[in-house]
Amino acid sequence: MDLQGFGHLLLSGTWVTLQLAFTSLFFGLVLGLAGAAAALAPIAPLRWLATTYNTLMRGIPELLLVLIIYFGATELIERLTGSYVEVNAFAAGVAALSIAFGAYATEVFRSALLEIPKGQREAAVALGMRRWDTFRRIVLPQLWRIALPGLGNLFLVLLKDTALVSVVGLEDLMRQAYVAAGFTKLPFTFYMAAAGIYLVLTIISMQVIQRLERWANRGYLGARA
Repeated sequence: MDLQGFGHLLLSGTWVTLQLAFTSLFFGLVLGLAGAAAALAPIAPLRWLATTYNTLMRGIPELLLVLIIYFGATELIERLTGSYVEVNAFAAGVAALSIAFGAYATEVFRSALLEIPKGQREAAVALGMRRWDTFRRIVLPQLWRIALPGLGNLFLVLLKDTALVSVVGLEDLMRQAYVAAGFTKLPFTFYMAAAGIYLVLTIISMQVIQRLERWANRGYLGARA
């Protein structure tokens, strides 16, 4: 495939896409864990807050969320400071994708936490383990094992949703493909090249996720057998 000298742009755009995806994944996992903890908390206002967050964020399209955060933050800063400050497209994209990912991850983590027998935590308390140690040594290893398949699927969706941030000017893979297509008048060539890169990234991600699942399940399947 002849890329007319624009191959380096696609590579730089791919790097930006990966940065956006993994940064959003990190913050999304933090939000998901916090949301799951709030959803299962004995304090009613925390449960209501988690329910409201889930309902709103899962009901708003990610593209619309990107636009709201990008332009809304700019307007908010202008009202507070009186001067126009354009929000960084990368930061807006991370915020939008993290919030959206976190809403879905909340349900994955909540379901995983409910699958862990309550008696295990009670036994840890009876043995004198502190709450943090109980979470780190008893709950967290099982939580990842149960939640990984669902989180893996969410990451694959997140990886492709990064293309939405190109609408606010982020020079990701999709944006660079658009620029190259417009300059060369070869849209099919560059969009197919971008599709191929997304496909390769997805296949690599799937392989990594499968390895992580096998690592998380080490010893568990044998113990069950």
